[in-house]
Parts: sequence; structure tokens; C-alpha cells
Amino acid sequence: MHTEKTPDCREQTAIVLPSLDPDSKFQKVVEGLLEAGFRHIVIVDDGSKAERKHFFDEAAEKPGCVVLTHEVNRGKGRALKTAFAYVRERLPDLSGVITIDGDGQHLTGDIIACGNRMLENPDSVVLGCRDFSRPGIPPRSVAGNKTTSRFFRILFGIRLSDTQTGLRAIPAKLLDTFCDIEGERFEYETNMLLYMKRLGIPFLEQPIETVYDPDDYSSHYNAVKDSWRITKVMLRFLITGSGFRYLVSSILSFLLDNGLYRVLFSALQGSVAAHLVSPLAQAAARVVSSLFNFTLNDRWVFENKGEHGKALVKYYCLCIPQTLISMLCLTALVSSLRITAPWLATFVKILVETVLFFVSYFIQKKWVFRKK
Repeated sequence: MHTEKTPDCREQTAIVLPSLDPDSKFQKVVEGLLEAGFRHIVIVDDGSKAERKHFFDEAAEKPGCVVLTHEVNRGKGRALKTAFAYVRERLPDLSGVITIDGDGQHLTGDIIACGNRMLENPDSVVLGCRDFSRPGIPPRSVAGNKTTSRFFRILFGIRLSDTQTGLRAIPAKLLDTFCDIEGERFEYETNMLLYMKRLGIPFLEQPIETVYDPDDYSSHYNAVKDSWRITKVMLRFLITGSGFRYLVSSILSFLLDNGLYRVLFSALQGSVAAHLVSPLAQAAARVVSSLFNFTLNDRWVFENKGEHGKALVKYYCLCIPQTLISMLCLTALVSSLRITAPWLATFVKILVETVLFFVSYFIQKKWVFRKK
């Protein structure tokens, strides 16, 4: 009877281990991986001091271990890319890589669990996520992770419990993409997560043990410098993302719409019945501004490469109900408050449409200009 072989990451993946100035913990990590049966371990010496080179020399002598060297420190991001490129070129038959840290924070069982889960889900990146609610974790790690997790959720809609995990199982077919992602140092791992969101690369969280040695905790993570680098990456990503472009498009359309509304509100007074002034002015202004807004969103904001006519139909299926809701709310407020001043009517219109702004962005992104 034939039975299908269970995927085994120890045979089908390569461990990627970047390191700077390692100590005895690094040596134990390498020995533990070999004892567990991993056949491919790609180590990157990222410009370590001369007195620490012997750890790499000893590792290079072990079967299955390859040591790549940066003559000067180039950062963790560059070290990861160096290893990814090596795997793609020299180990093309492997199914993926598992990135780990060399300080013993990642237990062998957790590494295997992440790798095997990636093999079971070959289109997804698997992230080994720690539980930061447990006692004994360094305060700077708790604070940094909680802060970035909130930013990820609020600014980018990414729900991730551990944004700074170094344990990541990545399918081989994504390595070229990850080599092209910006970032040379610790900020690269943050950028990796952001681009996964932008490119639609799915990820899975794998719970792992939280391991810290309170008596001998060391890290090359500079709390101030690297937090600033991560913040800059997030801001740059936000500015170049569809959310920021949508904001610009909306502001321009908003200025055109409300400028026309104010002009028409003044021009129509005395020409039509008082209760028709606001809805007529708003309808005419919205026809012009909506066409302008659709063109910007279609070509620039969401970079629609599909059927523009179909997107236009969807856009107006959203725009018309939204306009009617806005008109009803605005007309009711203008009438009930007996507003006659154009500036005050415009101000009320701004308040109403600010609420509809966020709803419209979500629907346009998820439905109107949805990318396949």
C-alpha cells in the first residue's frame, strides 16, 4: 500500500542564519540544527570582528553548512538578501527557506513547525509569532512590538501579533521578490511585511515559544536608531501606497466639487425654489467632480489594468447611492437649520462627506478597482 510521504522541512528547506559578532549561543544553535537533521544551513557573517571569526570557521567545517561573508557590516536586511540569492542560485530544488536568529531565541521544534506548515501551504509565508503577554520579556521588546503592531493595524490593515519576529518560513518562489524589497538593516524585515500586504502575499501565524535569558540578553537592535528606520519605512510606504494617493485624489475632487457647489448655490438663488437650490447645485457639482475623481482613481490611485468600462459602472453604482445619501443628509440639515449663507452650507457639506470618505475608499479598493 502506497502512503504519501509527509513533507519534511529539514530536507526540503534551507536555514538562513545571519549573524554579527556571534558567541557561544550561535554555536549551540548551529549544533542543534544539525542534530535535528537539517541538511542545508546558510550562514552569513555580516562583517563580524576578527576575534569572533572562529565561530564561522568552525561552522563552515560542519557538513551541510555554508558560510557567506560580508567584509564589512552591511545590515541584517542585506545579509538575508545575500542568503536568499545564494539559495536561488545554488539550491534551486529546495521548496523554501527558514530565517532564524543566532541567539537561541528560536527553538528547534518551533523552527520545524514553521517550516512544515509552509510546505503544507506553499503559497504563504509562515511567521513564528511570540506571546508578548507572558512575563520575563524585555520591556523594550514588548513596547516596540506593541507600537508597531498598532501602526500596522491602523495604517495598513495588517493584523499581526509579532511584527518583529525573525523566524519566517518563505516559499522559494518568493525569494526573488523579497530580494527586490528595499531595506538593508533591521527595517528590511518590516518592509517585507508591508510589501506582502501590497503584493497580496498571504501569511500565516505559527505560535512559538517566547525565549529570553534575562541574565544574558543581548541584541544588535538599537531601540532608537532602528525604531526610527522602521518608522521611516512605514511613512514612506504609506505615502507611496494607494491610501495616500486616494487621499490626494479625494482632496482634489473635494476642492472641485465644493468650489462648484458654492458657485452654483449662489447662482441658483432667486432662479429656482429655495428648497431646490442645494440639491440642484450639489447634483451638478457632483457630476463633474465624480468624473474627475473616477479618472484619477482608475488611472493613478488603484492603477487599474483591467476593464475601465466595467470599473466605471461599479464606480457609479457606488457613487450614485453615496451622492443620494449625501444630498438627503445635506438637504435635511440645510432646511432644518435654515441655512442661506453659501459658506455655511459648504461647511455642512464637508462634514457630511468626510464621514462617507472612509466608507468609499474601502469599497473602491475591495470592489470597484479590486485587483485579481
